[in-house]
Amino acid sequence: MTTATPSTTRTDTAAHVVVMGGSSGIGEATATLFAASGAEVTITGRDRAKLDEAAARIGGKTATHPMDATAQADIDAFFATTAPIDHLVVAVSGAAGSGAFAELDLDDLAHGFDAKFWPQLRILKAALGHLTERASVTLITAASARAAFPGTSGLAAINGALEAMIPPLAVELAPRRINAVSPGVIDTPWWGRVPEEQRKELFAGLAATTPVGRVGRPEEVAQAINSLAVNGFITGVVLDCTGGANLPTGR
Repeated sequence: MTTATPSTTRTDTAAHVVVMGGSSGIGEATATLFAASGAEVTITGRDRAKLDEAAARIGGKTATHPMDATAQADIDAFFATTAPIDHLVVAVSGAAGSGAFAELDLDDLAHGFDAKFWPQLRILKAALGHLTERASVTLITAASARAAFPGTSGLAAINGALEAMIPPLAVELAPRRINAVSPGVIDTPWWGRVPEEQRKELFAGLAATTPVGRVGRPEEVAQAINSLAVNGFITGVVLDCTGGANLPTGR
């Protein structure tokens, strides 16, 4: 019995990688990692100045495309001009939807879905005709999807909805591969809305209850994303990158 050798997604310098939300934080770190391997990278974001600054930091063969991921017209315009994509990383997000449930403004939660859930799905749907045969897609969710932290029920709904779709999408869209990375608390500009001293106190408290003893770095999440993207035998997976914060400790 002979086994055919499957074609694989390109992971060499010929690969075209698109990072939606690549101008800072996890998205920028991911683009940097791919660019360092020689891939052609396209990053998107709303602010052209921030994109240009990020591209200068990333280096390599990095192109920019300003777009609003919440606007279908912008999404369509991007995919009308992009080259075929070998790896798509969707790192767009928002900050709305957190807070104690009793006080949670449901309109604010709806804004949270509008900023993360719907853009990620719209991007994936628009990308389908532009992915190479064995392309990878990696969505960025969050550990709140499967945690039980007070004040995160709204975030759990947003991220849990995305994560629930990963296995059926992986089957339906095969041989393209669909995965997600679920970060824990990562020190990124997302936390810029929290005053610095309060943020330091929060990070210290979280570090004390996390097995690795600290919060995460964007580069570590980027490594997890890269691993899922370039491994042609992984699909339908949600990979935790939390420092063990979501593990039962017996305390």
